[in-house]
Amino acid sequence: MMDMSAKTILITGSTDGVGRRVAERLAAAGATVLIHGRNVARAEEVASGIRGAGGKAAIHISDLSSLNEVRILADTIERDYDRLDGLINNAGIGTSDGAGRQVSQDGYELRFAVNYLAGFLLTRRLLPFLKTGHPARIVNVSSAGQQPIDFSDVMLTRGYSGVRAYCQSKLAQIMLTFDLAEELAGSGVTANCLHPATYMDTTMVRQAGVAPISTVEQGADAILNLAAGRDLKGRTGLYFDGLRPSRANAQAYDLTARHELRKLSRSLTDLA
Repeated sequence: MMDMSAKTILITGSTDGVGRRVAERLAAAGATVLIHGRNVARAEEVASGIRGAGGKAAIHISDLSSLNEVRILADTIERDYDRLDGLINNAGIGTSDGAGRQVSQDGYELRFAVNYLAGFLLTRRLLPFLKTGHPARIVNVSSAGQQPIDFSDVMLTRGYSGVRAYCQSKLAQIMLTFDLAEELAGSGVTANCLHPATYMDTTMVRQAGVAPISTVEQGADAILNLAAGRDLKGRTGLYFDGLRPSRANAQAYDLTARHELRKLSRSLTDLA
């Protein structure tokens, strides 16, 4: 990894699973890590472990199913820190649909809201801060599970399944990444995305009833490659499968579809 001793990195969904391991390893490399989650006790446990090992960590509690809480989180980060060198949008909900179709606090399909819209809004709100005075990296933790977005029924009111909702939201993350890379070219801020590893041994995978076949450490290696790898310095607009550059679903390269998603996302999040 690069020298992380002067870096401040926000990792959403970092109280468990691969997000937690990424936070621990970035802190061990010298970064100040901003731990995000919904559960105060779990966040404190992660931060305490990092501090006990000599690292630097701060806690930020926010429910990403509420766009208002996302706005408050962004405002808090800008208020409390003098720099932000990295944003890792890792928080998400898996494929399990035992509860059926659910909606966010704003009335949007829950996986689209948490896995995609929250990261869209958080990134957009933090872009000016990320661009101020130093290079920065945006990493969107997506998935190889991708499904084209049906713009006539983005909220999946018909034919709902947790797998479909998850795969749609993950493709949306990739489309956002490619848009950001083009928009931020020459700014010093890069945007990349990845499928970290297949069926890691995480709570999300176990809740889906799937036997894990990859380790959290493998997923963390892949995320850290984009967030702090020396070889990725200055490279942007990439989709990785683990540690290898790869190709996303065709819709990610469809400029018309990306424009439609961008317009919809700005409308849903009340961005001008």
